[in-house]
Amino acid sequence: MPDISVGSQIFDLLFHPSHPTIYTGLLTGQVKAFQYDEQGQHQPTFAVRPSKRSCRCLTISEDGSQLWAGGKAKAIYTIDTTTGTVSETRKNAHESPINRMKHLMPHMFSTGDDDGVVKLWDPRKPDDIRGYTHHFDFISDFLWLEDKKQLVTTSGDGTLSVIDVRGKKSEPFAQSEDQEDELLSIVSIKSGSKVVVGTQTGILSIFNRSHGWGDCVDRVPGHPQSIDALCTLPSSYPSSHSTILTGSSDGLLRAVQLFPTKLLGVVADHGSFPIERIAVDLGGEGRWVGSAGHEDTLKMTDLKDVFEDEEGEADEGANAQVDVASDEDDLAGDDQTPVGLNKIPAVIEASDDEEAQDSDVQKEKKRKRKGDKNLAGKRKKGRNEIDAEPSFFTGL
Repeated sequence: MPDISVGSQIFDLLFHPSHPTIYTGLLTGQVKAFQYDEQGQHQPTFAVRPSKRSCRCLTISEDGSQLWAGGKAKAIYTIDTTTGTVSETRKNAHESPINRMKHLMPHMFSTGDDDGVVKLWDPRKPDDIRGYTHHFDFISDFLWLEDKKQLVTTSGDGTLSVIDVRGKKSEPFAQSEDQEDELLSIVSIKSGSKVVVGTQTGILSIFNRSHGWGDCVDRVPGHPQSIDALCTLPSSYPSSHSTILTGSSDGLLRAVQLFPTKLLGVVADHGSFPIERIAVDLGGEGRWVGSAGHEDTLKMTDLKDVFEDEEGEADEGANAQVDVASDEDDLAGDDQTPVGLNKIPAVIEASDDEEAQDSDVQKEKKRKRKGDKNLAGKRKKGRNEIDAEPSFFTGL
């Protein structure tokens, strides 16, 4: 699919849960929607500007009828996706800019701000249900555990916490030890039994739910820069239970398999622009993965084009070196890129948009780079830390 130009830096993106529509939150405060088809053609659906300040985060209702947006204005805006208009505004929802949002249940969504405050909201009510203040730095990401009705939060303060949304206490169910690193992104694997966290120093920290949330059980080094975004593969792929997509500050969107650890290849290339957000359409079960960073272009990559050759070889029982599901060798140590993963899109050119100088961007970059000091040098080795082969680092 051709890249979609949105005219300003993209802070967040998400897909409609059932329709081929993608929504973007922009530096200008606009929310823009685009429809697309299987052939890769796209067209704008609506553009609305709830605030003149940047829109940092989006979340959508289960049926896709309502979209919630938040950002530097500290307010929550409800957008009717059918008409493309703002239907409700919750002013001063937070005391600090809102950095992250997540839809949890039909009548509940969460928000997290720059000061580490997490709030739960009922869309039918104007005020928040509960607030949590156990974090002291920005909330970077949310993970919803449907089986336990628990919300997992990651923060720039170096800790992960678990909130039981059914409880009435304003304290978390559990909170990890200080990981001595900014925690930037989170996703679950192995049918939800394990949780992967992306960090500022480029390490993937693995938490095992059966071992509790006190500390990670594995650490997978290799990414040269911070891992700002994580996403799972659609369940239709044989290796989806242990394969994730990683968006890094070096501008590469990678497919990485865990247990055993293998770099499967580069899915998309944003050039010199850091990748801040990635998502797969149709509730994570579609064919398109959207990725965005510090440019005014939304990149859409067809996962079928990336992995179809591996699937074809697997069906024919051919060479297992290109089989994503059953390869027993470390592809990261092989000079050959797996078939289908060598189709790296063109590098995006930098934008000259004057809005790139907005103070919100400068503040956010500074805030997210507080961990640039060599935190890895003073880290204690994890209980089961992976000693990867040098070839794995070369592959990444």
